Amino acid sequence: MKGDIHRYPMGAKDITEKTLESYSDVFADIINVLMFQGRRVIQAEELEERAPRSVYKTDGKIHETERDVVKRWKKDERYIACIGLENQTSSDPDMPLRIIQYDGAEYRAQLLKGGQKKRYPVVTLVLYFGFERPWPYAPELRERLQIPDELESYVSDYQINIFEIAYLTDEQLDMFESDFRVIADYFVQMRKTGEYHPEAREILHVRETLHMLSVLTGDSRFEDVNNAEQKGVRTMCEVLDRIEQRGLIQGRKEGREEGREEGRKEGIEKGIEKGIQQMIFRMYKNGYSIKQIATVAEMSEKSVEKIVG
Repeated sequence: MKGDIHRYPMGAKDITEKTLESYSDVFADIINVLMFQGRRVIQAEELEERAPRSVYKTDGKIHETERDVVKRWKKDERYIACIGLENQTSSDPDMPLRIIQYDGAEYRAQLLKGGQKKRYPVVTLVLYFGFERPWPYAPELRERLQIPDELESYVSDYQINIFEIAYLTDEQLDMFESDFRVIADYFVQMRKTGEYHPEAREILHVRETLHMLSVLTGDSRFEDVNNAEQKGVRTMCEVLDRIEQRGLIQGRKEGREEGREEGRKEGIEKGIEKGIQQMIFRMYKNGYSIKQIATVAEMSEKSVEKIVG
């Protein structure tokens, strides 16, 4: 897949982003790789669901904040921490102000419960999916404030944790064991080469993975494939095959429509340009036989052999 096809909508946010990360196996995997360098410190069964919405009252009014994904880490009947994930497709200089609001709401919830026991920490990870450039803003709250000299020593700082997914190393990618590896691998490849060549590994949460890719990239074809495929797909190789086959059908349709105006031959040629050759190369690379490809493409085996060389 070429980079010019998949241009994600900078700043786009959608509730569907949250679905994949809400699975405890995926959530634990993300935390273990990004925070603990691949060590399996947190187990999926130790994570407890936490409502992403926090409600508080100020100035006599009810206000609400909503996080992307948040879970409590509980071990031996004791809360260890509350950990949140915030997805960003665009950079935001005010991110420290937003994160301190989310974290503060969780601390406030602990305070309202009362008691004298020690509180547990709140940690938020900002997952940045931009790949055209690294996160350009300072992660410290103080860098966003204009502080008078007289107040310099009195203003506390607050630093956020930003992880640039498209800039992960190959070693970090190899640490992922969940479906988040598919997401991370896509953005790393697009940043490096502008093209995506998927791995053949099986996806556990297919619908959620394709939905998240569709939202983050702005390319509805990922989700369209999942919705249209009755038998389902299990790998990204199969996903790309379905996308290209659908492109082939669309290309033939457009070719016939153009053929009515420009002549059947020219219309068919344009249809081929839009889908057939790309689909043939992909199927051949993924191990389909010349005969199988010829059947799908409705071409002779000699014509397919000529295309694949």
